[in-house]
Amino acid sequence: MNLCIDQGNSRTKVALFKDGRIVKNLIYKSFTSADVERLFSLYPITDSIVSSVANIEPAVVNALHRLSKHFILFDHLTPLPIANYYQTPDTLGHDRIASAVGASYLCPDKNLLIVDAGSAVTYDFVSADRRFMGGNIAPGIKMRLTVLNQMTKKLPKIEVEENALRPLFGKNTHEAIAAGVVRGIIFEVKGYMRVLKEQNISYEVYVTGGHAPYILSAMKSEVRSEPHLVLIGLNCILEYNKEIKQ
Repeated sequence: MNLCIDQGNSRTKVALFKDGRIVKNLIYKSFTSADVERLFSLYPITDSIVSSVANIEPAVVNALHRLSKHFILFDHLTPLPIANYYQTPDTLGHDRIASAVGASYLCPDKNLLIVDAGSAVTYDFVSADRRFMGGNIAPGIKMRLTVLNQMTKKLPKIEVEENALRPLFGKNTHEAIAAGVVRGIIFEVKGYMRVLKEQNISYEVYVTGGHAPYILSAMKSEVRSEPHLVLIGLNCILEYNKEIKQ
């Protein structure tokens, strides 16, 4: 059984994989070495991988290294099952490349546009021959809402419901901000899709991330959704590294 850990800025997502499938997933506000010890005591874990966008506690790394037969602290030097054409791999977010690996595993032999809607919204492209070609980074929903409030004198800070379809044009300031921010991101996604189509590139779209429901509420029939795309990618990376070491 594989233990895959994706440590973000505000929470840590954990999944246990058996035969390539998630059998258990958990979310922690704070993930410690005690949590590692508990997971290994409860489940027949043999191998593990951890990816972090922040500094991971040395005690967590030490516990994983000690308890795992195969352990990977994922970074830009970790061998990948896809080719990475990013010019600065050391600055590429671990979650972005892991999502690319995961999407390539789930949808092989297809060109892929991967939209990860979190604190930022990233748009990444993987070719059908398994090459990560790069991508773009834009402000996420909460960031846009915050900036509109902080960089103006009169616009309020608002919250936006995930699954409510926004009007095309708001009839009050709250609606105008909500529609402008959410529809703005939806139009971004559709814009990338239109440009790929204009270039005669066939493709599939994967949407993931904590704010994916905002996009899916308007585009569910046009895209694929996978909330655990990063963790699936991490499991693929772990399995690939086990294979090449045999």
